[in-house]
Amino acid sequence: MSNVPYKIYLSEDELPKAWFDIRPFMKELPAPMLNPKTGKPCTREELSEIFCSDLVDQELNTTEAYIAIPEEIRAFYRMFRPSPVVRAYCLEEMLGTPAHIYYKFEGSNTSGSHKLNSAAAQVYYAKKQGIKHLATETGAGQWGTALAMATAFFGLDLQVYMVKGSAEQKPHRKAVIETYGASVIPSPSDTTEVGRRILEEHPGTSGSLGCAISEAVEYVMTHENSRYVLGSVLNHVLLHQSVIGLDAKAALDKYGVSPDII
Repeated sequence: MSNVPYKIYLSEDELPKAWFDIRPFMKELPAPMLNPKTGKPCTREELSEIFCSDLVDQELNTTEAYIAIPEEIRAFYRMFRPSPVVRAYCLEEMLGTPAHIYYKFEGSNTSGSHKLNSAAAQVYYAKKQGIKHLATETGAGQWGTALAMATAFFGLDLQVYMVKGSAEQKPHRKAVIETYGASVIPSPSDTTEVGRRILEEHPGTSGSLGCAISEAVEYVMTHENSRYVLGSVLNHVLLHQSVIGLDAKAALDKYGVSPDII
């Protein structure tokens, strides 16, 4: 038996103090986000109408490799981080492999996923900017749950457009989101113009993530002091998730482990 334990935990004091952005090291940058109306890359001004200003800065950053994590976010992280790096001894034995297999487990929080890493950051920056209302979409409900936890912690209002079919299949997720004080609206809904149009054209539809996104963005564009937040796709979301890799590297370093394949 190796001296590596089944689970490697860092202490709270060893939480990363900065996120890591890989773009300064990329020879070719990812394609920019396009404005659906113009077909051209979104400008800072256009993005700032929908997203918080600090998040726009992170979205467009291509020069700074390390972005300091504010202490308020690290304090939130301490409620559920660091998450463990697990040595998969039983899987290795079952496979009969000499390889050492490790995985990072991000599911030991109420949201059940890694989504809380970015939810905490996005809500913090919204509060810092003085934003009072946030809107988002959710499919299975993990992102909606994560964001509801963060808005409850930082004291912001949250409107969640949840894919109708998913809301009907997973009422427990809807209940958890509402427990944290957020409003959940099955999408498509009659609360937005795009929702009403979809209901008229496709009566009985169970909805889609695209529809829920459209409703959330419309809400933000038609309500003052509101911003849109989401849990995937964008550069700044990936930036916040870098705590996973930073945690994993620090944990493996404790036992002199350097992975050959990731």
